Amino acid sequence: MPVTRLEIIARGPYEDAKEFGAIGAYERIDAIAHYAVDPAVAENQAIADLALAPRDETGLVRFSGDVTLLMPCDAEAGNRALLVEVPNRGHRIALRQLNRAPIDLVATGNLHSGDGFLFRHGYTVAWCGWQWDVPRSDKRIGLEPPCVEDDAAVAGQQMQMRFQPNARVVDVVLTDQHVGAVGAHQPIPPAALNDPDARLTVRDGMYGEATLIPREQWRFARGENGDPDLEHVWLQGGFEAGRIYDLYYQPARCPVAGAGMLAVRDLGAFLRDDESAPTAGRVDVAIAEGISQCGRFLRTFLHFGMNRTETGARAYDGMLIHVAGGRRGEFNHRFSQPSVQPTPSFGHLFPYADQGQIEPGTGRKAGLLDRLRDTPCAPKIFYTDTSSEYWRGDAGLAHADPRTGDDIVLPENVRRYLFASTQHGPGTLPLNHSSPFGNRGANAFNIVDYRPLYRAALSSLTEWVRDNRAPPPSRYPLKADGTAVSRESVMQRLESIPELTLPSVEALPRLRALDLGPHAAQGIAELPAVPSDETYLSLVASVDDDGNENAGIRTPEVAVPLGTYTGFNPRHPDTGGAGQLLEYLGSTVPFAHHDVTRGKEDARAPIAARYRSRAEYLERVADAAAALVVERYLLEEDVSTCVEIASERYDALTSGQ
Repeated sequence: MPVTRLEIIARGPYEDAKEFGAIGAYERIDAIAHYAVDPAVAENQAIADLALAPRDETGLVRFSGDVTLLMPCDAEAGNRALLVEVPNRGHRIALRQLNRAPIDLVATGNLHSGDGFLFRHGYTVAWCGWQWDVPRSDKRIGLEPPCVEDDAAVAGQQMQMRFQPNARVVDVVLTDQHVGAVGAHQPIPPAALNDPDARLTVRDGMYGEATLIPREQWRFARGENGDPDLEHVWLQGGFEAGRIYDLYYQPARCPVAGAGMLAVRDLGAFLRDDESAPTAGRVDVAIAEGISQCGRFLRTFLHFGMNRTETGARAYDGMLIHVAGGRRGEFNHRFSQPSVQPTPSFGHLFPYADQGQIEPGTGRKAGLLDRLRDTPCAPKIFYTDTSSEYWRGDAGLAHADPRTGDDIVLPENVRRYLFASTQHGPGTLPLNHSSPFGNRGANAFNIVDYRPLYRAALSSLTEWVRDNRAPPPSRYPLKADGTAVSRESVMQRLESIPELTLPSVEALPRLRALDLGPHAAQGIAELPAVPSDETYLSLVASVDDDGNENAGIRTPEVAVPLGTYTGFNPRHPDTGGAGQLLEYLGSTVPFAHHDVTRGKEDARAPIAARYRSRAEYLERVADAAAALVVERYLLEEDVSTCVEIASERYDALTSGQ
């Protein structure tokens, strides 16, 4: 077993031994997992640069990572299912999504239990540190990776860092551009302060022509005076808001980023199967869960066939992959930056669909699950997406032909669900145009809270892998029934809605075969030999007369709406890049409360004309929730949750009107 030891750092009652219904109290374990993997075995050879890492006297590569584990104190009380979350940038966020714990961007190690959903249902929950550049602490967990031992093996090779400021700045830190506690990853310094081969380019728009900035106008430095600094890049006159910059340089070291996939693979198998694990005898099935960055991580994990352990066994029985769309990420190539997500980059490489699809321009056929297809190691998979993943141009490619838009039949082990008229993260109140990341939207952000649907998805997936109970049918846009349409056609339908700012058609993200420049020299076999200029077809869900989506699963607050909810939101003109999308954010345009509020230009019926009273509105929400329970897209216990969510939004959108 590649987990050689679980070094327990702390062990004790979780939340002061709070009782969670019939399951009782939980205990918490914080530990360090020690791994030893053989780079010679076939199951590990997809990991980039693993063969260049130091080996011990037995020929194994050793590394370690953080682990957090929550499990019932009563070994017989659980539901025998292990949920392993891939932490998002070191943050353990499953309790925000599944327990409706507070959505707080400030890093914390307390792990608020929220309403206790996971624990009331008896899940054993684990988090596995996998990301090498996370600043490890009691608040965030990560990995101590192996690194390439021979500097000569990577000498002269460069990494690429892309950034797009929201305001003019004099310098930029050499890491991902997430702000505050969400980002703040370890910077990636250059090997030399005066690297003569380093380049900086600038462009307007993701596919705009890149212009080389003269070397004398920028340097590795920070501050108004450009003082030398290995962790920042400085530009004379400053970096402009909304423009896209690419920096190329040789970094000082080369971590084996793909070791994170080995950690996630081997920890799950260890906790489910090993007699020395704290969970021994408690669980029968293991489910991996990843949100956003970590959903993309799991898609990459599947693409490289990593659900097969060194012994050829299945690592995870199921996977819940949320808001990943059709993307992957920088998780397994030389000089990977796991948190970066600009378009286009390694996250946008073909293939997108699980089944084989043809890449325009190259003619090659490939599928995401090719390495696992028709093997016992293929897990049962739920993909859940929001409208934002469709509007950014990639989610539709996960189930449609990139040239024609024709539907691709899903594999038998896959279900796919769109949460209609939602944005990347659960919507919150109050209505707001500014995010904690410094983004500003031209419209107020989407306020639809889809978390009850996500809980039902986990429950159905658990029953599928543990009890072999078939899950509810997939629900997503299809060309065959006319619900998968172009973004342009939806925008035409939305033009009549006052106060809704639409993105620029020219600035919509459009994927195509990629030429990733210097990375092509780093042994990335999946890059196409001749990139195509042909853009791929991007489809989204059709909308009704209110502008809300017809395809997918409608939450009760969308089925019984108080406004128009979209998966897109353009950048505010003050932040530059006018007309470009804020990729992860949607919009809310409330209905008028009474006819006199907004005048005749708004064809959408006002709230007062739709619902005679608050009580009638909430009654209709309860009916919509009950219908979802019958279809198994919602749990019975969450009918009241949906009514509570809807009541808060009714009060917020009708107050003062």
